[in-house]
Amino acid sequence: MNNNSPGARRWAVAEGYIPASSTGSSRELLSHEALCVLNTGDAPAHLTLTLYFTDREPTGPYRCEVPPRRTRHVRLNDLTNPEPVPRGTEYSMLLESDVPVVVQHTRLDSRQNALALMSTIAYPA
Repeated sequence: MNNNSPGARRWAVAEGYIPASSTGSSRELLSHEALCVLNTGDAPAHLTLTLYFTDREPTGPYRCEVPPRRTRHVRLNDLTNPEPVPRGTEYSMLLESDVPVVVQHTRLDSRQNALALMSTIAYPA
């Protein structure tokens, strides 16, 4: 087993927001957020994601898996269980993994014709 895998088992993203509208209807132009997860280890990474809000209790866990020596881009717009991630609502996230992973957070805001793409490394908690 690769015990030198980079990353951490807990990651926090303090700034989350999926815009409620988009300029286009195609998947490529749909406003969205994604967690890009890198697993360089020899075991699958089992992920749980919990969302925190300003005005209500947290929701989750959302669950997914990243195979060994792979990457996965998890679009938060696609998460529906236990409930869809709300649009037009501020939130924060805590991602937990059973093996070390590296997490990057990305948002495409296509509410205007001049698109904005934001990306940042999450905080290893």
